[in-house]
Amino acid sequence: MAPSLSEPFSDSSVLIDFVINQGNGVKGLSEMGLKALPKQYIQPLEERMCMTNVQAQESIPIIDMSNPNDPEVEKSICEAASKWGFFQIVNHDVPVEVLENVKDATYKFFGLAAEVKNKYSKEHSLSNNVRFGTSFTPQAEKALEWKDYLSLFYVSQEEAFALWPSVCREQVLDYMRKSEVVIKQLLKVLMKGLNVNEIDETKEPLLMGSMRTNLNYYPKCPNPELTVGVGRHSDVSTLTILLQDEIGGLFVRGNDGDNWIHVPPIKGSLVINVGDALQIMSNGKYKSVEHRVVANGSNNRISVPIFVNPRPSDMIGPLPELIENGEKPIYKQVLYSDYVKHFFRKAHDGKKTVAFAEL
Repeated sequence: MAPSLSEPFSDSSVLIDFVINQGNGVKGLSEMGLKALPKQYIQPLEERMCMTNVQAQESIPIIDMSNPNDPEVEKSICEAASKWGFFQIVNHDVPVEVLENVKDATYKFFGLAAEVKNKYSKEHSLSNNVRFGTSFTPQAEKALEWKDYLSLFYVSQEEAFALWPSVCREQVLDYMRKSEVVIKQLLKVLMKGLNVNEIDETKEPLLMGSMRTNLNYYPKCPNPELTVGVGRHSDVSTLTILLQDEIGGLFVRGNDGDNWIHVPPIKGSLVINVGDALQIMSNGKYKSVEHRVVANGSNNRISVPIFVNPRPSDMIGPLPELIENGEKPIYKQVLYSDYVKHFFRKAHDGKKTVAFAEL
């Protein structure tokens, strides 16, 4: 039952029950027509987005992938991964209708009744690989993030058909399948930039042995300036392939440290970013960069990232080819599942996770 509206969530246990235990998420809060943001979502001043720090004239690179083997395109990809950690690709091989279908499916999933979505929550899901949730790590956060998500870790077609919600299953699988071509193109180019000229049967699983897709939902927010959609963090992936809708709200940390750059939505494009795993494997040549999402006062927003990862059982560290070439390693070998556990144990805290792997 929804709490009364006078001071609906002064008691945190009432909020947790409504948002998390009953599966209403922040979507449920947004749809109550609250006039003010519940205090549990008010971020400390230093975590809020200050629009005076946004570099209006800056933009991350936009790369045309219609000829991915062109040496100029390859050079642009490696430069973007080294300098920015982020770039957008256009004219890639993922058909626009596949992208539109997965956006529609995201809206369909979040349009389900709370009790249906709640079947996929941590407490009720039949598998750790299928998880509906809200914020990031509510039990570790001092202030909650204004976001709901469905996280789908791909194990096999059989498991996906058995456990993933039917309303979005086929569209997500199609998106993952069609994106694989682009992921392989990008990894081939990025490895070549490290003088690793072949992705053999040992390298491929290390770079892209496991994949997870999130359906993210950022509902309209009563006081967007007081909270965040997602706090500052870098991804733990090798690469992240992100589909944005037309609303916008993703910001990337600029090269001079204090400034942020908005990543404008471009129809049909995909946003690519380097994750910590690739920063570690490239011995720091490619950079995972902090990014965040702002809340929006007038529109609901969705995004659909595919996280391309090593397998949980893989050891990650600087690639042997780099060390054999005389580079001094700046990272140790760490078990990937330990790295990921470390990331999820705490609230979003910028780039601090990577220190876990530093020598």
